Amino acid sequence: MTDQRVLWVTGGGSGMGAASAEAAARDGWSVVLSGRRVDRLEQIAGAIRDTGGTADVLPLDANDPDAVAAARDTVLERHGRLDGLVLAAGLNAPRRRWADQSLNDFRAIVDTNLTAVVTLVDATLPALRAAGGVVVVVSSYAGWSFQPGAGVAYSASKSALASVVRTLNQQEAEHGVRATHLCPGDVATDFLDQRPEVPDAAARQRMLQPEDVGRTVAFVLGAPAHVRIDELVLSPVSQR
Repeated sequence: MTDQRVLWVTGGGSGMGAASAEAAARDGWSVVLSGRRVDRLEQIAGAIRDTGGTADVLPLDANDPDAVAAARDTVLERHGRLDGLVLAAGLNAPRRRWADQSLNDFRAIVDTNLTAVVTLVDATLPALRAAGGVVVVVSSYAGWSFQPGAGVAYSASKSALASVVRTLNQQEAEHGVRATHLCPGDVATDFLDQRPEVPDAAARQRMLQPEDVGRTVAFVLGAPAHVRIDELVLSPVSQR
């Protein structure tokens, strides 16, 4: 069993998940990167190792409960502990309105943004209880304040995460488990390509950058064990 704190990051191959993993590794966490794109996970893990950090790659489809359970077992076999989760995988679709949405897309978005989060937390709770662990749920500005352009499925799934975090904090405080509902505004990542109108380069420069979110996640992870950050909203000055 390692003495180094172990952090499992989903959506770790790009964007906010990758930036969070890199920031945590700089703070001394041993990072386990999960996602579907193995090449991207290996790239981020290599960058972490190149700067002296510790990173492990564990490909995962978080929508598969059996795969989640097997991945959890692998994390514990390899590292002997689990001290934190950063749940950063997300999904949206260009067709977002009642008039044009697809129910298949709706289910996929809710499964990825909500059900997979609950599945990961449920699977890892025993280890998190043992460690007095911390969970950072990367939600959205749309999970904190209604955003008309975010879409029916996305808004519903991200809003529900607030309740998931609240129940986790209320029921697991006795075990020292802490969770944060992290709600970033516009972030310049590939996720923007899923918008009906894709922002241009000038618009992206005014947005938050993945590294801004990574630093925020590192701040939450670095809070003392008696401190819980229930909800944290960050947004670019340009956010309307």
